[in-house]
Amino acid sequence: MNMRKIEEIVATFMYIGKFSRMPGTLGSVAAFIIFRFVDIPVLVFLPLVLLGGYCAGRYSEHSKIEDPSEVVIDEVAGMWVAMYNLPSGLGLPALFLFRILDILKPFPISLMERLPGGTGIMADDIVAGIFVNIILIGATWLYFQGGLAFLFS
Repeated sequence: MNMRKIEEIVATFMYIGKFSRMPGTLGSVAAFIIFRFVDIPVLVFLPLVLLGGYCAGRYSEHSKIEDPSEVVIDEVAGMWVAMYNLPSGLGLPALFLFRILDILKPFPISLMERLPGGTGIMADDIVAGIFVNIILIGATWLYFQGGLAFLFS
């Protein structure tokens, strides 16, 4: 198998990005399902992000499209960041909130996608995942452990 084929397999997350007219959503759902059933160690995540960024950048160069829609390794990485260390009941809200932020790309997410090559392809989704994670952990604390917990007692 040649290097270009490996880059395509990684960038499209085993061709999942080529199965739908909504590849970002399909990639996010695939990441959600995998994360729910497979314990992914943090030490696996960083190499995935680095490899994904490299392969997404190379795939982008070959296709001559800045951020090809079939590249979904960025959605996979972003979803895994979004779901990291969340209570299990917050997986589905993480998926929906991640898709909203990934589509709307509010600041500073929009700023990240302007970075060059694979870095920009990966960075906006990772920042969106960080935002989702912070929002859901903050909401959980606020409603069940912190300031508004008295409403539920």
